[in-house]
Amino acid sequence: MPPPLPVLKQLAKVARDLQQERTGRPPKAVTVVIGDDMLVITLHEALSPAEILMSETTAGAADVQDFHRQLFAVSSAQLRDEIKRITGRTVREAAVEVEPVTGTVVHAFTSGDVVQIFQLTPDQLTPDLPA
Repeated sequence: MPPPLPVLKQLAKVARDLQQERTGRPPKAVTVVIGDDMLVITLHEALSPAEILMSETTAGAADVQDFHRQLFAVSSAQLRDEIKRITGRTVREAAVEVEPVTGTVVHAFTSGDVVQIFQLTPDQLTPDLPA
């Protein structure tokens, strides 16, 4: 059974607010997905124009990814606390991945499982399946 919508909205608001607090700019949008022992928060278009420009080179993209990993490592405690407050569940593991081309930042909180995240382009939506 999916979590109640207010939980997803609360998590999205917290993630958005904390991203703005940490970086000085909010993401364009936030998506939250919860399943069993996993929570994935996607911050869409979260990178600054300077970070996007840096990401045009391989070395620059690596620097942007490294920066966001370090930022997440030193600042995720507050987000973990908010997740616990909102969901009643403790975060056991957390990771961040940055897609420099699109400016997307993904936070994954898991119970120790391997998490593979695939972000689809808008035109890649699942077609209607036959009945």
